[in-house]
Amino acid sequence: MENALTWIEGAREEITAFVTTYGLSVIGGLIILVVGWIVAGSVRRAVDRALSKIEKMDVTLRQFLASLVRYVILIFVVLAVLAQFGVQTASLIAIFGAAGLAVGLALQGTLSNLAAGVMLLLFRPFKVGQYVEAGGKAGTVKAIDLFVTELATPDNVQILIPNGQIWGSSVTNYSFHETRRVDFLVGIDYGDDINKAFDAIKGVIAKDSRCLKDPEPTIVVGELADSSVNIIVRVWSAGSDYWAVKFDLTKAFKEALDAAGISIPFPQRTVHMAGRAAAE
Repeated sequence: MENALTWIEGAREEITAFVTTYGLSVIGGLIILVVGWIVAGSVRRAVDRALSKIEKMDVTLRQFLASLVRYVILIFVVLAVLAQFGVQTASLIAIFGAAGLAVGLALQGTLSNLAAGVMLLLFRPFKVGQYVEAGGKAGTVKAIDLFVTELATPDNVQILIPNGQIWGSSVTNYSFHETRRVDFLVGIDYGDDINKAFDAIKGVIAKDSRCLKDPEPTIVVGELADSSVNIIVRVWSAGSDYWAVKFDLTKAFKEALDAAGISIPFPQRTVHMAGRAAAE
């Protein structure tokens, strides 16, 4: 019994000494932690509201930057709490810096994709829903994240491209402009009337409301080829109508030329047999 009382008395003295020595530090540390947590949250919301006023600012990038500011503040709060207990924060900062350098070297590919993702979200060379060719792949943009960009091919196959590959290469955006030019190459026989073929092609274009009047369609003889007279046809349409116009007018040109008696020749060659006349 006497031993138990002695132990309790010793524990009480140790607790009293701890509270006396570190009580104010604990209270101060808790206050710094709570206040720092509240300030970090308030600053994050303020940054988020400020960035939301920028029209071209992507939601993902906005939230990332706001959260990054919050975490930076929390790091300083933790260092301030440790300093309250007498911990030498200079050595900790050096350790964190060395650890950060090591992690950065190990994850340099990932960090480069992150940096490229931030640039893509900031400068927006393309948007979700546009058809692009980037990083050696082509497809419709489905999502732009901080690390990868998701494309979908015309047959709906998912492609994930690291943002570093996109930012470091050329990007072809087929959907950037509202209009696109649709090109056709129509071959007719050498014996056919070119003007008659022109009239048939013009009639098809005039009937299709998707073909724009401005810029005007172009119909010219582009080449006197080996087997045909090649007519170049160029019409403008809305970008969303490009493939429909391409497919429908190709069919309509063939039908109109057939109705006008204009033939589309097969590739052919004239062969002269040497010595045949002499043998006869």
